[in-house]
Amino acid sequence: MITEKKKAHYVNNKEFFEHLLAYKLKCNEAKEAGTQSPRITEYIGECFLKIAKNLARRPNFANYPFKDEMISDGIENCILYMHNFNPEKYSNPFAYFTQIIYYAFLRRIAKEKKQLYIKHKSFEAAMINEEMYEKFDNSDTYNNASYIIDTEKMNEFVDSFESKFKKKEKPIKALEKFFIIEEIDDGMGERS
Repeated sequence: MITEKKKAHYVNNKEFFEHLLAYKLKCNEAKEAGTQSPRITEYIGECFLKIAKNLARRPNFANYPFKDEMISDGIENCILYMHNFNPEKYSNPFAYFTQIIYYAFLRRIAKEKKQLYIKHKSFEAAMINEEMYEKFDNSDTYNNASYIIDTEKMNEFVDSFESKFKKKEKPIKALEKFFIIEEIDDGMGERS
């Protein structure tokens, strides 16, 4: 008879919970004594690192060139907000901190996209300035092959980024159409 081995999780949730409880007790004791909170334990730090690294391997985060920054942000947010973990309310620290790291990743992606947008827009402005400069000065200084980039992809990215921030007009609902009252000029300069 062949027995299947149980797949070991990279973070033991029960042990992680126990370590967090012990750390919370030390923090409460330090607070009552009026001293500084203790450093997080090595085990808790390893758990944060393992969760962040494994979450970064997921397909929706795997191909970003700034993966190390995402992992760092996730760990930093876990450390910043671990005091919010309430063992009486939450019994699954793995899920709690995975969620914190997940949203840290999303914030980092948004920051990097914004920086890429700024870079593309400033490059676009530089290209316009260069074209204007070339009209007045017929030198071939900037017509180097190193300045050739895929402007079509750059423009698509800029357009998609800007479309997220444009205000969308809300369609008028049937009930609102009924209540729209047009102003009527009665010829005396007064409107009713």
